[in-house]
Amino acid sequence: MTGVESALEADKLRRLLADNGVELAGDLSIDLISGGKSNLTYTVTDGQTRWVARRPPTGGLTPSAHDMNREWAVTSALQSTSVPVARTVAFDADGSIVGAPCTVVEFVDGRVVRTAEDLAAYSDDDVAANLDGLVRTLADLHAVDYQAVGLGEFGRPAGFAARQVKLWARQWGHVKTRELPDVERLVEALSARVPEQARESVVHGDFRVDNTIVDANDPARIAAVVDWEMSTLGDPLTDVALMCVYRTGAFDQVLGFSAAWTSDRYASVDEIAQKYATATGSDLGDWDFYLGLANLKLGVIAEGITYRALSGASAGDGAERAGEATAAFIADGLRHIS
Repeated sequence: MTGVESALEADKLRRLLADNGVELAGDLSIDLISGGKSNLTYTVTDGQTRWVARRPPTGGLTPSAHDMNREWAVTSALQSTSVPVARTVAFDADGSIVGAPCTVVEFVDGRVVRTAEDLAAYSDDDVAANLDGLVRTLADLHAVDYQAVGLGEFGRPAGFAARQVKLWARQWGHVKTRELPDVERLVEALSARVPEQARESVVHGDFRVDNTIVDANDPARIAAVVDWEMSTLGDPLTDVALMCVYRTGAFDQVLGFSAAWTSDRYASVDEIAQKYATATGSDLGDWDFYLGLANLKLGVIAEGITYRALSGASAGDGAERAGEATAAFIADGLRHIS
């Protein structure tokens, strides 16, 4: 086994489960299903029950309990709400049992719709129904009373959008591989146009179809929302705009494959935004600002992927070319904000 595959040891995980009142039917079998630089994700079974365990990477990035704590805090708090999340089972917050911070949740059956090929299994009516389910799920998340579910200290929602502009401007300075004056122009325009008032909610921070598990028999039903590493308290319209900007074809170049979510079989950005407004009964505020901010974020992310690839920190899937999409995102951002 490689270091990544063996980074979760069965005997230690068994102890964690036992300490949380889980009675096991047999020996644990552990299989890696997602590795790389992100949190490592494993399926775990005792022959009768299945779980999903996640822990930080073993190298490349500094392993931190922060992401694990964030995931655990938000998914635990959402258990009693209408937002679909996997049932939480066990948590090793400081890694004292497993050797690194680790979460264990129930295994959720369903489909992960990641590529255009995955989407091909759906009819056009299925795709439309799936979109309705996604929008409804995001609206449900933003409707959660975060104080009531114990997430009052989960983030600082006031001034969130302004901090996001500064964050991604600062990140650009760290990862840029060439000078691109339009980035500074977009940052200046966004800084001058930050909305004075905004709603406050839990935000997922990375919401799109492939960060959900779709019911295998009903594409309109989202069985679980996953990948909560970027979640916080903030402005819900940043979630909506990012979901929409992910629809841009340039995102395929960032991913290195044809994504389901960029397919023109899904509705347009304007239609998605209107569906959200209808579902929540709220307006979209300065929508062009939010689209501009989302484009800035994705442009910087694309550049960062190339920066890391050129630094030797990542390879494969065309990572060294991801930054070629940056100019397209920035141009779209300027088009919206101008």
